[in-house]
Amino acid sequence: MKHTLVAKVADEPGVLNRVASLFRRRAFNIDSLTVGHTEVDHVSRMTIVVDTARVPAPIVEANLRKLVPVMDVTDVTHTPTVDRDLALIRVKCTPAERAELASLVEIFRGRIVDVSRESVIVEVTGHEQKVNGLVDLLKVRGIVEMVRTGKVAMVRGSTKAEDHEDALELDDAPSSPAH
Repeated sequence: MKHTLVAKVADEPGVLNRVASLFRRRAFNIDSLTVGHTEVDHVSRMTIVVDTARVPAPIVEANLRKLVPVMDVTDVTHTPTVDRDLALIRVKCTPAERAELASLVEIFRGRIVDVSRESVIVEVTGHEQKVNGLVDLLKVRGIVEMVRTGKVAMVRGSTKAEDHEDALELDDAPSSPAH
């Protein structure tokens, strides 16, 4: 089974290497790993999809927590999340085929973001299955090059910090009469 772990880490040189080395030493299989800045300065967020067929997710999570630059780890596998995968796909395409290809891409809510004489670059964002579905259909046409971000995920609903901010805003707002 695949588990999605979200880790907040110090935004400093070598952190990605330490995390990857931990996974290598413990023989944990990474399906995808994405890293990006957060709303907090000097803190990055890693979304790690790991195959837990050989090693249970709590062990992977516990090992991640031991790393010094790791501030927090959450397994969001069984939590309602908004998750996405982004792909840029260069596909063989003559000028005569562009309209048909554009129609196909539109079905997946993708778009053509670059055009050359012999190919186009398609951008698609969505769940992994959706992206895979478009990739399968584009293979027939000839995929020249492809890059994917891997899964990024965020827990649905408000966070404790947002709940606190909402409460502050309500306290500061003038009270209105009940209807």
